[in-house]
Amino acid sequence: MKLHDLRPAPGARTKPTRKGLGIGSGLGKTAGKGHKGQNCRSGGGVRPGFEGGQMPLQRRMPKRGFYNPFSKEIIAINIDQLNRFENGDVITPETLLAARVIKKTADGVKILGNGNLEKSLTVKAQAFSKSAEEKITAAGGKTEVI
Repeated sequence: MKLHDLRPAPGARTKPTRKGLGIGSGLGKTAGKGHKGQNCRSGGGVRPGFEGGQMPLQRRMPKRGFYNPFSKEIIAINIDQLNRFENGDVITPETLLAARVIKKTADGVKILGNGNLEKSLTVKAQAFSKSAEEKITAAGGKTEVI
């Protein structure tokens, strides 16, 4: 068998049915749309989800919650994750990203006070919890809100 011998299986390719081409075609006159009514008209039919005037499922289902389009996504990390850095390092969201402490910076990074800090670091972030700020200064470091 060669490439030029390839043919589709018999009956696999049929011509599309052309509607409204006379009585002999079997789909003449009303073209399979029946007589009168919404669905026989041009542009007729109902929108998706329409249930003939019955209250549609989408409107019958209870709605819950609220999506705030203005919400900020703050990435939170605990203070004990900063122990992987060296003494005197300046920690920024970009540094955390490069060290794979966080996956993305999103709308900001907040440092939380869970754990202990053994290193003296300068930490720059969008927000700090009170306990995190106290622990960083107690370890001899500095905090700076960006």
